[in-house]
Amino acid sequence: MGGIKKDNNFMTEDFLLQTETAKKLYHNHAEKMPIIDYHNHLLPEKIAKNECFKDITEVWLSGDHYKWRAMRANGIDEKYITGNTTTSYEKFEKWAETVPYTVRNPLFHWTHMELKKYFGITDILQPSTCKEIYDKASKKLQNTTPEQLLLEANVEVVCTTDDPIDDLKWHQQIAEGDFKIKVLPTFRPDAVFSIKATGFVEYIQKLADRSEIAITDLKSLMAALQQRVDFFASLGCRLSDFGVAGPLIFDTFSDEIANDAFVKVLHGKSISEEEIVHYSSYVLYQLATMYHAKDWAQQYHLGSVRNNNDRLMRNLGADVGCDSVSDDVYAHQMSKLFNKLDSDEKLAKTITYNLNPAENEVFATMMGNYSGNTPGKMQWGSAWWFLDQKDGMEKQLQTLSNIGLLSRFVGMLTDSRSFMSFPRHEYFRRILCNEIGRDVENGEIPNDLSFLGKMVEDICYYNALNYFKF
Repeated sequence: MGGIKKDNNFMTEDFLLQTETAKKLYHNHAEKMPIIDYHNHLLPEKIAKNECFKDITEVWLSGDHYKWRAMRANGIDEKYITGNTTTSYEKFEKWAETVPYTVRNPLFHWTHMELKKYFGITDILQPSTCKEIYDKASKKLQNTTPEQLLLEANVEVVCTTDDPIDDLKWHQQIAEGDFKIKVLPTFRPDAVFSIKATGFVEYIQKLADRSEIAITDLKSLMAALQQRVDFFASLGCRLSDFGVAGPLIFDTFSDEIANDAFVKVLHGKSISEEEIVHYSSYVLYQLATMYHAKDWAQQYHLGSVRNNNDRLMRNLGADVGCDSVSDDVYAHQMSKLFNKLDSDEKLAKTITYNLNPAENEVFATMMGNYSGNTPGKMQWGSAWWFLDQKDGMEKQLQTLSNIGLLSRFVGMLTDSRSFMSFPRHEYFRRILCNEIGRDVENGEIPNDLSFLGKMVEDICYYNALNYFKF
């Protein structure tokens, strides 16, 4: 493939804004809103140390499985992707070689939005521009801290994703320092549900050590988890998260059967699939009641098949870009879980995210069944992972508008490990304004820019601020 010529019509200030109304909504309202990124995978240690970056490869390619997938699809040797025998520049060079082939993939947009946002670079990244862009970006990053990058993106709050056994020492250090962005932990107890996984008993021991509670049965397990929930809350935690690979396991459960199953596993005995259902259902319910008591929002990320490539799993480990969309079904399990919590008056504010686009309406309609006194209490979350691109966001906004209340939506998140991924909020905001602007100019909604501007500002910022009580 030959090089791509620079085009002055590509990614202008009105990028993705196709009507005059959309331009006004974005430039006068959405663009100025601070960012609340209530779900991401930034490393608290990196934030706390707040050290300048080595180069753009470190901040851009390290841990970014979106880019890794694209490079593999382009036939790039793994040593240039995750290997440790090649230089930073060689890896960046292979990414630059891949970028022209990402046209019509969201990576093409994100790459150039990030280059423009942080470095003022408007050239297309490709082999002919690789060295110049690498040098310019790396020079700035070598004098730029994570805090500075977040401030440049107008980030106000970030919520990291943290295991219950984490001591949160980096969050404590951030809170005690003069860091200008609020950095809060999120409680993510996925490992507690992996009762059949290798290392489960060892994990429970680590939880016992961290909580200083001997775990011998379900009662003591819940006491340990409550201790960790309390500790997370003491450091400002406002959210929990649960990311399940495969089906959501929830059904009518027996406390006694759940306890017996847990004790068996602690003693090295095997348990049946039925016992797993009782254990998982019990723990899911009990944790959800803890979240309700803390007035947290609980998140459920559903619909992935993880670590599909055994070869790369053996060589590199988990989360290296070999996950995909699942075709499991979730409606009945969500209904049973939310219905029991609602009936017991213990249903917390809840956000669900689906990875399979075929289930958009399933998730959107389910969340409307359990609304309460809190505006937007039950949220169908933003387009997630493989869906957080232009088409996925447009469909999510359209379905939410058709079935729920778009005006109460808590908006976008990055779900990212990169300090340079925050232009995804800009991407979402442009798409949001374009959708509303088109309807105005089609005569489908009133041309009241004062009302619609406030609605846009709410979706971009104020709804999240009030919903999570930051």
